[in-house]
Amino acid sequence: MRRVRANLTRRALLETAAQLFDERGYAGTSISDISALSGRTSGAIYFHYASKEKLALAVVEEHFASWPRMIEHHRSAGRPALEKLVALSFTVARAFRDDVVVRAGSRLWMERKAIAAPLPTPFVDWIEVVTELLAEARANGELAAGVDPVPAAHSVVCAFFGLHTVSDALDGREHIEQHLHNLWRLLLTALQAHPDPAALLDRVHAARPSPSPVRQPPVDEGVLTRAEA
Repeated sequence: MRRVRANLTRRALLETAAQLFDERGYAGTSISDISALSGRTSGAIYFHYASKEKLALAVVEEHFASWPRMIEHHRSAGRPALEKLVALSFTVARAFRDDVVVRAGSRLWMERKAIAAPLPTPFVDWIEVVTELLAEARANGELAAGVDPVPAAHSVVCAFFGLHTVSDALDGREHIEQHLHNLWRLLLTALQAHPDPAALLDRVHAARPSPSPVRQPPVDEGVLTRAEA
């Protein structure tokens, strides 16, 4: 039971730190700030995370850990490959908009030069996933002649994450789904063997599941020891 409570506390601290990192950045967030917002002592924070760098690294690692389940869900969907790709992109876009840990992990990676910790390398896995889906699309006759999945995947990933950077700067990603819809109308015109971006996007939007609740910090129940509190 004590280990369960400690894990809940550790998770709550990570999400509190993510909220501050997302709002203020790495340099603008201190352990004292995290202590004040979380209601935990600095000593309690250091019990779970040896330094601010370790806490930032944990947030970035959690950011990266968010993706495999999303990717596998869309890969295994019984639909054409280009639809899988587009649907996955909207799921990821909503995570960047709605999930504070995902947003904070992205901002911390952008500020990586200020963090004395080895952070995971981004984008490489995304390029690999998009390449695989485009190769599947080519094998199934969905991809336009002359489109090479490898360089096309690199371009798609650059466009997608560039869109997020611009949207974050201009409207805090409030309109990210509309921006992404517009981007896919452009990209699909070049990618599809028989271009009909509007129909594909309509199918993706129609199949969208009910929105998942935004990630919430776990409730830490029970009286904790001083080290766990």
